[in-house]
Amino acid sequence: MRNRFTQLFLVNALTCGLEICMAAGTSFVPPLLLEAGVEERFMTMVLGVGPVLGLLFVPLIGAASDGWKGRFGRRRPFIWLLCLGVLLSLLLIPQASRLATLLSIPMSVPLRGLEVALLVAGICLMEFCGQVCFTPLEALVSDLFQEEEECTWAFSVYSLMISLGGCVGYLLPAVHWNMGPLIPYLGGQRSFIFLLLTLIFLACLLGTLFISEESDWGKVASREGVPSICPRLCPHLPSLRPYWLLSLLRGCRSLLPQLCQACRRMPSVIRRLFVAELWSWMALMTFILFYTDFVGEALYQGVPSAPPGSAERLRYEEGVRMGSLGLFLQCATSVLLSLCIETLVRWLGRRAVYLSSVVLLALATLVMSLSRSVVTVTLMAALTGYPFCILQILPYTLTSLYHNDKQTFFPRTKDRSKMAAEEKWRSAKDLVPHILYHGNGHPGGMPGLGPTMYVSITREGPPSPATVAPTVGRGMCLDLAILDSAFLLSQVVPSLLMGSVVQYTGSVSAYMGGASVFALVAIYFSSRVVFDRRDLER
Repeated sequence: MRNRFTQLFLVNALTCGLEICMAAGTSFVPPLLLEAGVEERFMTMVLGVGPVLGLLFVPLIGAASDGWKGRFGRRRPFIWLLCLGVLLSLLLIPQASRLATLLSIPMSVPLRGLEVALLVAGICLMEFCGQVCFTPLEALVSDLFQEEEECTWAFSVYSLMISLGGCVGYLLPAVHWNMGPLIPYLGGQRSFIFLLLTLIFLACLLGTLFISEESDWGKVASREGVPSICPRLCPHLPSLRPYWLLSLLRGCRSLLPQLCQACRRMPSVIRRLFVAELWSWMALMTFILFYTDFVGEALYQGVPSAPPGSAERLRYEEGVRMGSLGLFLQCATSVLLSLCIETLVRWLGRRAVYLSSVVLLALATLVMSLSRSVVTVTLMAALTGYPFCILQILPYTLTSLYHNDKQTFFPRTKDRSKMAAEEKWRSAKDLVPHILYHGNGHPGGMPGLGPTMYVSITREGPPSPATVAPTVGRGMCLDLAILDSAFLLSQVVPSLLMGSVVQYTGSVSAYMGGASVFALVAIYFSSRVVFDRRDLER
């Protein structure tokens, strides 16, 4: 048991470090873009590029992770690759101005435009890799703790570490670091903070080297109905063979049609949860993404595009620091609630806890859109820590509940598996009746370069579903990826719409008003979520 606690701590240490970087980036990104001369509507669009890319790749990465076999497990290769992108972005964003100066002369391009392009590239890379990385981390937690009670506890710890990471990430920009003696030599406050973020993230990332994923992969795969997508592409990750990348691309290409089919046949319980989480996250992310800019402009009457050192610019920077403090209080509230979430669920039930969190979010954002009191707005920001905590725990515990009882929540899964098995046998028998199929799934026993999606058949008749290497099914990571797609899509819609709404209304209060409208819609869809077996009868 102690070893499992250690594993959970190491996984969540990286989760915490990743959230520190994402939270600090959320505080810095809008001011950085506005100060670089990017208009408000284009600034919000830049924030949507990373989530759009994540929306496209998260289901693919989730399905590929479900079927990966290798020396380092199913999840860690994807985690490490995405973390590399986060590290590159942490180095690129603070040095965008210096890199633009170095590259503008030989490339003969305008300095300002190149600086903005590098800044946008770094921001998009951080948003994409950072947010997508949470999907294999969530799946790894689910792999280690599969029982319902253990899973709820494990995701409570996961939410706790995310909230702690958010506290640290939002607190760093709120502190006035310019008073330190070494800050001027490091390039100023922002360069110092990004250097600190890089060191923290590296330390957390090194802990994943000591994580031992599930030892019996076949047992977990059979429990989830997971395909063998990329099992022989690369038995040892560091030894990059010449055909490795080609094999990976072939595997992804062959996976895409099956992935689309799996998403189209999404079970009703997953679909309802997806829609409810989409609207809930849209409300919460509209608040989180634009809160610092809202405080700086609406409450402190600052101007982000004002000259450095002017009164308007100083008021805006002070408002950004106060906004970071409000987001810190949000995460602090989430930390406290993570410690007692099991008790709340036991007393009130999953349905009451989830619905109450969305109702509170609607009320808090409505008050913020109408009030001009810094104290009142900061207090409402702290209260949003309740829905922030719930949205990081209950959707994933519900998904685990669905997968632990597929006969009840996925009633057509068994029939579909039988039909697919018989169809594969008939197709193989009609097309290649003269080839002897061996137990390893390859004709004549010869391994191929592509992923092993072959079927072992005999002359006697169709195999049973238990002996067939299935296509993309309802793997845990695939469904977690679908839920994370809701989180990513929740940032795309506000990013594309809210900038134009603010320009049309002429007030940044529209950010909080839009969040309140999204939360009201989320209340309706949350009431339709299946929280237990009794909800299936409604």
